[in-house]
Amino acid sequence: MVFKKLLGALGVGGPSVDTVLQPAPALPGGPLSGEVRLRGGGRDVTVEQISLLLVARVEVEGADEEHDSTVVLERFTVGGGFRLAEDAEHTVPFTVTLPWETPVSELHGQPLGPVLGIRTELEVAGARDKGDLDPLAVAPLPAQEAVLEAFGQLGYGFKSADLELGHIRGTGQQLPCYQEIEIVPPADRAHAVNEIEVTFLAAPGGLEVVIEADKRAGLFTEGHDTVHRFTTSHHAVPQADRNAEVDAWLQQVIGAQTAHATPYPYAQGGSHHDDHYHGHHRSGPGTGAVVAGVAAGAAVGVVGGMVAAEVIDEIGDAFEGDDDGGEGGEEE
Repeated sequence: MVFKKLLGALGVGGPSVDTVLQPAPALPGGPLSGEVRLRGGGRDVTVEQISLLLVARVEVEGADEEHDSTVVLERFTVGGGFRLAEDAEHTVPFTVTLPWETPVSELHGQPLGPVLGIRTELEVAGARDKGDLDPLAVAPLPAQEAVLEAFGQLGYGFKSADLELGHIRGTGQQLPCYQEIEIVPPADRAHAVNEIEVTFLAAPGGLEVVIEADKRAGLFTEGHDTVHRFTTSHHAVPQADRNAEVDAWLQQVIGAQTAHATPYPYAQGGSHHDDHYHGHHRSGPGTGAVVAGVAAGAAVGVVGGMVAAEVIDEIGDAFEGDDDGGEGGEEE
């Protein structure tokens, strides 16, 4: 998709910019390619710098209420230092590497909830302005997908996903926000736990998985949250081994007597050491269309049978009202 805008801060007759991203979903820690297409305005200008900003819509918990904010996750300089003549066209191809912790926004083409974008920023003669947003689709790494599939084959189902501003203590988190994927237990385990929240913190050497369980109150115990951290490899392993690994995690998180569930049959495929989160809360990913069902040919469980609740389907609406940003980790 191409977004086009006359850069208002550069004055009437300033250059216009189109940024075109690769059509396929990107991967965390992987390359993102495309090109920035410039067209000169009514006068010659010197383009001092072209930047791409990886931005995300995150939820912020304040003293009295929760609100959304746009946060810059990474900034890339992809060009600059050239003269753009009046009405001239100039194309700047680029390939940048996304952060390993880049949130996952879709799974088998199904939106998960987080809203990501690439904003183009052009600097001319000391004036800097942002172009429109290009929506960015990010698919999970193979290890992330296999872990989600394991939850599904153990009977757990996808509920929603969102981004939270803050850091998880005791982890190697690098970005200013983290993604929570909310997963609900099967019916025969609902008496023990309300829901599971999973956070992936990927790095070149492996995948850190933070799992929090909202445990129900028992006859002699109060309900409480329990949080654990696990690590796993990026290396491919048989799905059965991944299922056993995740089942072992669940036994630690919610108890050996309640973790394991009978896997869903394939035919059903359509349908930290007690560290805590900063600013942690539970909420869906905002307003929007309810996405039900799965892409044709998808696998079972979370990967194949998920129902994504209230996802935002228009990135323009999601970032509406973010003019200049500039607070905390927000846009400058």
